[in-house]
Formats: sequence, C-alpha cells, structure tokens
Amino acid sequence: MESEPPIETVLQALQALYNNPDKAGKEQASVWLGELQRSVCAWQISDQLLRQQHTLESCYFAAQTMRTKIQYSFHELPTDSHAFLKDSLLEHAGKISGDTQAIIVTQLSLALADLALLMASWKDATLELVQRFGTNVHQLPFLLEVLTVLPEEVNSRSLRLGSNRRSEVMEDLTKASSVVLQLLTACLETCANDPRAQAKVFRCMGSWFALGVVQDDCITHNKLLMAPFQVLVVQDCPSVLHEAATDCICSALYCADVSTANHQQTSQDLRKHLQLAEALYHGSLTLQEAYHMTVALEDTDKSINFCRIFTELAESLLEAIVDTPNQGLGDLRILEILLTCVGHHLYEVTEITFNFWYRLSEDLYQRSQDMLTDVFKPYIQRLIIALCHHCQMDTDHEGVPDESDDFGEFRIRVSELIKDVIFVVGSSRCFNQMFENLKSQTSTTSWEVTEASLFVMSAVAKNLLPEENEIVPEVVNAILSIPDTAHVSVRHTSVRLFGELSEWIEKHPEFLDPVLQFLLRGLQDPKLATVAANSLQSISTTCREKMIDHFQGLLQIVQAIDSFNLSSEAAIGLLKGTATILGRLPCDKVGDGLTQLCSYQLLPLNKIIATDNNKPKQGSTDDPTIWLDRLAAIFRHTNPTVTNGTSHPCLAAIQEVWPVLSQACEKYQADIRIVERCCRCIRFAIRCLGKSSASLLNPLVSQMITLYQVHQHSCFLYLGSILVDEYGMEAACQPGLLNMLQAFCVPTFKILEEHNGLRNHPDTVDDLFRLCLRFVQRATLPYLECAMAKPILCCAIAACSLDHRDANASVMKYLTDFLSCATRKEDKDDFAAKQTLVKALLTEHGQALVNALVNGCIFSLPTFMTVDIGEVIYELMVIDRPVFCKWLETMLKSLQTESSGGAVTATHKQLTDFHKALTSAENVKQVSNALRDFARLFR
Repeated sequence: MESEPPIETVLQALQALYNNPDKAGKEQASVWLGELQRSVCAWQISDQLLRQQHTLESCYFAAQTMRTKIQYSFHELPTDSHAFLKDSLLEHAGKISGDTQAIIVTQLSLALADLALLMASWKDATLELVQRFGTNVHQLPFLLEVLTVLPEEVNSRSLRLGSNRRSEVMEDLTKASSVVLQLLTACLETCANDPRAQAKVFRCMGSWFALGVVQDDCITHNKLLMAPFQVLVVQDCPSVLHEAATDCICSALYCADVSTANHQQTSQDLRKHLQLAEALYHGSLTLQEAYHMTVALEDTDKSINFCRIFTELAESLLEAIVDTPNQGLGDLRILEILLTCVGHHLYEVTEITFNFWYRLSEDLYQRSQDMLTDVFKPYIQRLIIALCHHCQMDTDHEGVPDESDDFGEFRIRVSELIKDVIFVVGSSRCFNQMFENLKSQTSTTSWEVTEASLFVMSAVAKNLLPEENEIVPEVVNAILSIPDTAHVSVRHTSVRLFGELSEWIEKHPEFLDPVLQFLLRGLQDPKLATVAANSLQSISTTCREKMIDHFQGLLQIVQAIDSFNLSSEAAIGLLKGTATILGRLPCDKVGDGLTQLCSYQLLPLNKIIATDNNKPKQGSTDDPTIWLDRLAAIFRHTNPTVTNGTSHPCLAAIQEVWPVLSQACEKYQADIRIVERCCRCIRFAIRCLGKSSASLLNPLVSQMITLYQVHQHSCFLYLGSILVDEYGMEAACQPGLLNMLQAFCVPTFKILEEHNGLRNHPDTVDDLFRLCLRFVQRATLPYLECAMAKPILCCAIAACSLDHRDANASVMKYLTDFLSCATRKEDKDDFAAKQTLVKALLTEHGQALVNALVNGCIFSLPTFMTVDIGEVIYELMVIDRPVFCKWLETMLKSLQTESSGGAVTATHKQLTDFHKALTSAENVKQVSNALRDFARLFR
C-alpha cells in the first residue's frame, strides 16, 4: 500500500467486512484491510480510528492493529516517535470506561504493555501506569488488565526483547512489585462483593507470581497471599472466581518450587522461597475439607481446581519430599491428599496428578536407593490399585476397548504411567497382585473387573524376567482356558497380553503352540483379528528362531489375510513377522518363500495398474498403496544371511516385482502419495539385495531422472541417496550417480530459489542434503571435483536459517561432513586433494557461511538447533582457526546491537566475550554453549 487511504475508505472496508452479506465483498475487504495492517500507514490510521471512535468494529480493528504493529513491526518507527506513540496510547487508554468492550480493552492493554517492554526510554513504566490510572475507580479494570498482561508478555517470542532488556524489565518489575501488591490489596478490599473484580485481582497477582518478580518478603506476611485460599473454602464461591483463585495459587506454588530454587538460586534466596513455600503449604492443607465437599456435591470443575492445587503443591515440594520424607516440607500427607484425588470417581481428576508421579519415579530412579524407594512403595501400590479401578469399563459396554475415544486415551496414559513407576513396587509383585485379584473373583464378579486386571498386567508384562516360572505359567494357562463365551473385551485384552509376554514365551517354548492356536482363533473373530495379528507379529519377531517350523502356517494365514477383519497396520505387522521368520530359513528356501509372499500382493496390484484410473481415492479398493506398503514391509524385514560369493536368494523374486513397481511409478507419477510408496518399496528392495541389486541400477536411475524433470517429488532424491549409499564407493558407478545428482539439482534449485522456496519445500531441502551427504561419505573426491559442489554449498548457506527441524539438521550434517573432508586423514592418497578443494570453496564462501550460521542461530532457529550449528562451526575452526576468527570478527561488526526500542541488545564487552568464548572453544559442547548464551541476547 503506497499511500495512506482516507479514513472513509477504511470505514467502508470495515463495514463490508462485518456487515456485507456478499461473501465476495467480505473477502475483498479482508484482503485489503490485511494489506493496510501490513503497511507503514497503519500506525496513523489506527491512531485516527481510536480518536474518532466511529463504531465498535473500527475501534477493535484499530486497537488490534496497533497491538500487532507494536509486536511485529516496531522497527518501522523512528526512535524519536516512540514518545508520541506512548502519549497517544495513554490518551486512548484514559478514555476507557467501565462499559468499554473487553476485546478492545485487551488489545489496548497488550499494545501498551508491549510498548512498555520494547521502549527502553520509558523508565518505571509500571509505576507510571499505577500513578496515572490507579486513582480512578472507572479505570481500575483497564489498569488491572495492563498489569496482568505486562508480566505475561515479558517472555513473548514475538517481542524478542533479548536477555539484556529482559533483565532490565525484570529488575523494574521486581522493584514495582510492592506497589502493585498494595494496589491489589486495596482493590480486593473495595470489591469484596464483586466476584468478577476479585477474579481480576487474582489473575493479576498470578501473572506476577508466574514471572517470579514478586518479592518474597513483601508477600509472605501479606494478607493478600491467603486471600485466594479464603475464597476457595467458601462453598458457593462463583466458578469464575474459583478458577482465578486456583490459577493464582498454582502460579505462586510454581514460583516457590523448592526444587527449582535449589538448582538456580543462592542459599539466601532459597530461605526466602522456603518461607513462601511454607505459607503456601499450610494454606493448601486448609483446602482438604472444601475438596471433599465438592466431591460430595459432584461439582467436578471445582474438584479439578483443588486437584490442580494439590498436584502443584506436590511438584513444588518434590525435592523436599524425596530428600526428607515426613520431615518439614517433605510431609508425606501431601501424597495422601494426592491419592485421595486419584480416588475420585472421575478419571479426569485422577489424570491431573500424573505428571507428579512421573517426576517422583524419575527422581527415585536416578537416586537408585533401595531404602528410599521402599518409603514410597506403599503409595505407588495404592496408586496402581486405584488406576486399575479407573480402567474398568462400563458394565454395559459392548465390543472391544476403543483406544480412540477419551477413555481409551486415558487408559493408554495409565499404561505409560504404570510402566514408569512399576520399578518402585516390582513388576512381578504387581503382576502377582493383579493375578490374585483374578483368582479371588467369583461367578458374580463383573467382567470389567477381570478385564481391568488383565489390562494392568499387560502394562507390566514386558518388565517381567523371561525366566519367571511361578506366576506367569499360571496366568498363561488361565488365559488359555478362557471360554469363547467370555466378554469380548476380556478376550481382547487377553490376546494383547500374550503379545506383551512374547519375551517370556520365547524362553518357554512349551507354551508356543497353544498360544499360537489361541491367537489363530482370535484372528478368525472379526472383533479380535487386529489385536491377534499384532500379538502374532510380536511373538513371530521375538521367537523367530522357534517359529521357523510354523512358517508354512504363517504363509497360509498371509494368503487369507484379507478374509480377516484386520486394520492395514495389523496386516502389515503380520507380514513383518512372517518376513522376519523367512529371513531365518535355510538360504535355498528363502527365494521361494519370498516369491510366494510377494505373489499374494502382486496379483491385486497388477489388476489395479491395468485399470484406467490414474487417481485412485485413498483407502478405496483400487488404491495401490495398500499393496505397495505390504511389499515394502516384506522387503524391509526379509534379511537372510548371505555367504560371500553366493547369489542373493531374494534377487529373482525382486526382479519379478521391479517391472510392476516401475509401471506404478510411471502410471501414478503425478500422485505424490503413491510415488512415495513406490520409492519406499524400491528402497527396501535395494536394501534387501545390497550390491546384488546392480541389475536394477541403470533402469531405475533413468526412470527417476525422467520423472523428476516433470514432478519434483523429493522421494526421488531420497531414493537417490540410498543408491549412493550402496554404490557410491564403486568407481564404475560414480560417473552415473554424479550425472543423476546434476540432473536432480537443476529443477531442485529452480523451486528452492522461488520466493520462500526453502520454507515452502522443507522435504526437498531435507532429501537433497541427505543425497549430498551420501556423496560426501561414499564418493568424496569425485563429488568435491564435480561442478555441483559449489552451488550446493551456496544452497546450504541459504538454508542455514531454515527453521524446519529435519531439513535444517540435514543441512548441518552435510556441512559438518563436508568440512571434515579437509581434516579427516583416513585416505592419505586423496587427503591433500580433498583439503585443497574444501579450502578453495571456503576461501570464496567462508565468510558468507559464518554470517549465515551465526545469524540463523540468533534470529531464526530455536535454541535446541544450536548444537548442530556448533558442530559446523567447530569443524570450521579445526580447518583454520585464525581465519575463522577474522570471519567471526567481521560478522560481529556488522551486527545491529541496539534494538528498535533503543535497548542495547549486545554490549561491546558481550560481543568481545562471545568472540573469545567461541574462538577458544576446544570442543563442540563449548561452541554450542557459547552460541546459545549469545543468542539469548537477541531473543
């Protein structure tokens, strides 16, 4: 938008957006207003709209635009205009009265808060806001909103304050916290009969607690701290107030987390936190009776709130609970309270406590002290019993357990939790306890009790010692005797349990035949077929040596696989198990077995390819991916032992499959979904054959190149990397593979050089640099000598700032291995040539590479990616540290070290310290730490 439009035009667009019944008109207005918001003139337009206050919609649009401009485009304003913006916003805020729409208040509050954080010249912003708006009762709601969002915005990623500015802000907010607490105390006294106003006070207080800027000596003995506890014990406390008070207490407990204090703060600060923790601990204990009342009244929302508080209390005091159980803040009554919550009749309440039990088990596992673990054993036993009860399905439930609904997902999380905590009580003990539950049941016991016990047993089955000979044989025999008339859920979980016991069965082959018969009966039941196939796969994979004699039986099952009611995943799993056993057969039998397995998939696949439909619907009967996925599973898991010098037993079978795969690629070349499955299938076929796949190389490469010129599916690049991995070290194959690389690069660079090309095609970036990495690893010198090495390096430099996890990791891995070619002396004959070629490219592009790496680390990439960047930079220093020092110095001199708000992002000393820390680093970890610390200055 080149020039500022008249206000009337803006108002007409807003009128069309909100009130025009014509969809096309609405869309046109939305696009135009979006362009306006992105333009520089949006600042002036928003200010005018707020002054004139034509309509509610225009005021909201203006406030929201002002907020987003400050948040994302503050750099557009010259520094000398910041004061005018501040005065304008304060003026608009001063016009807000009690009846102003909440959405406008929120947007203006955020705009003002973000400005206060970004504008370094605005000193003591919080105190100024309190002085300006704190004396007018009509403006208090707005002031509370600003004071609430201000701490919440400090760590906003979009503001990118930087650690220097953030430290200044934190210091200012800490200094202002006493004034804010006084204001909140006064507000609470004046609004004792207004639940919504009280809720605003608690929300504001919670926001300051969450940031950790409330001074402990100001709050510990302040009656304000106990106010939310006093509210919560009132039986008819309104929901909105109950929620706000709960959030406030949880934030305070998080602030007082003793385990955090122990690691991050001084002993003096720790004592202060302990005072706050003690106050919150005693306050939380007063809520027990109120919790029981909500249970009695079936007020679930309030029960959940109390459970959140008790759980946050336990997490805050976790270290004290483990360090000094039943002493001081390590009071084990906290666990009793949590177990009371676990015993709530609704699993939604129980689930809130899960994170604490995870953390407790992790802490106990790390310490590995038997005496300490024994202290918590009774609590974990009670937890597991309660979880078993919660996992019971409704008595009138029909069919098998549904893992896709809320209750099914809860049961999955229960299983994961039990697996984490089971070491505390012991798997055998838990297994035995559940079995005792089963044995104690009578004919009148409901089926769901039996099923829940079996479910818990399946969660711990894999942790049992395979040599166990007392309990498990009884359990297996009991399950084998379950009649077909038992509830289908009981049989479903029993079948699943056998799959989990596969390691035990492998050590007890006498049970293999009866278990297989049991699973075969399950396969023939449509409701049990999928879980039976999954368990059969698990047993086939684990007991593969002992399953060799059953291979023909499995072949018969596979031949009839579509007569069972199996999910596609279960069918593939069954093929996986069968192929695993196939690989254990004598070499002379593998070929025939593979041919048979493949023939069951090729017949329907050939029929589908022969049809005229080029765009089959996913999941339809003519969808070739069903059969391609099955073939891929077969090739992936058929791994026979082949003696050097002998022909590969799978070659003939795969040569029969190749023409069909080639036809599928040709026919469905425009359909990325099908082509990806074809490439995946070919990939595993090549991996299966290894060097024996040479006869497929030329036709495969030719077809890939031809198709890629028309359709740039990145899976062809990935398949190319597989070929290079297998044949890159073969001198005769290197020219053809390098020609393939060049043919791939031309269209690839074309799409990546488009506007936002790297960001729009991360899979292509990922697969391209996987391919190039394989060349560096398998055909180093020919690759470095080829014409594509330079443009590929330039592409890698451009991709350094790509914030896609996998794609960026592939780029960094490529750069790391590319640079290490100049320092690895594995091949002495070629080392000098490799070093010369790499250094020549760095002479031309080294500075650009350093600029891209450091800029990407600072401005574009999340913190966890700095490790990969650190590896690249370390390799650069290994090659030539003095030259790298110069490149880094040049890069740092070009950095903008002052934010758009006037704050110093990085001081000269910090730049110097970073340069010294990075260039003197002796390992990758030191490089990554220096990068991470430096990046914090800019985000």
